[in-house]
Amino acid sequence: MINRINRYAGSQPAGGIHASLGDKPLIMGILNVTPDSFSDGGKYSGLNAAMQQVERMLSEGVDIIDIGGESTRPGADPVAAKEQIQRVVPVIKAIRQDAACDILISIDTTLSEVAKAALDAGANIINDVSGGRGDAAMLTLAAQTGVPIILMHSKGTPKTMQDNPGYQDVVQEVLDALNESINMALKAGVKQDAIVLDPGIGFGKRKQDNLDLLAHLEVLVATGFPVLLGTSRKRFMGTICDVTEPSELVTATAVTTALGVMAGVKMFRVHDVKENRHAVDVAWAIKQSR
Repeated sequence: MINRINRYAGSQPAGGIHASLGDKPLIMGILNVTPDSFSDGGKYSGLNAAMQQVERMLSEGVDIIDIGGESTRPGADPVAAKEQIQRVVPVIKAIRQDAACDILISIDTTLSEVAKAALDAGANIINDVSGGRGDAAMLTLAAQTGVPIILMHSKGTPKTMQDNPGYQDVVQEVLDALNESINMALKAGVKQDAIVLDPGIGFGKRKQDNLDLLAHLEVLVATGFPVLLGTSRKRFMGTICDVTEPSELVTATAVTTALGVMAGVKMFRVHDVKENRHAVDVAWAIKQSR
């Protein structure tokens, strides 16, 4: 297992998130404490249900637990900072009450107020689907605390992102936008070794855009920044597999995870920890044999 990032802000090991990742890719388990997420909305909105899911993910080999209090499904309305904090902070505090549990926790939010409350409660990582564009204070917070920040690409907001998105060259355009986010972060004082990139599969992308990004993950990996991939149960795979129920896309997700390992992706954000843990383990063993 990796060397755990210290839970306290500003106390990261030498080399930042890059050094802490090690070689073998990590599994980030999704914990949506929301009533309306696209796949599991309402399942873990109560503290007891959320903690049962945490225990399950821990038993299945999760490396990071990503906690979010706002749905980012297509068409979702924004949730105020106060409401997000009320949803996520009790779960983070409950996890941290177990002195034996040093699991990494990321806070999935675009608002610096939420991120600060989560970090104060014991979160280690900021996961910002706006790539630092949703709240100007987010990058400053990441710089001041020294915690890693995941910068994702998205075209538009969750409310509007699937309203006829279009690209001439999706791979290059996503790369360009992520480079802009990187430059914004560095200018704000975020250390280079605290940045992780996410191409934002399904966020303002058409089916072919998602496929093109998955076919060219090595372009993002070549930036030298760790890459996170989040395809879990995404709708575009359902159109390929001819299924409409997101929970039926576990195998499809694991396929993209295995392909991501071979391309050099370092982190995978998933609903189904066990299946994707297996996909990482097998793909990694094959890759090592090269």
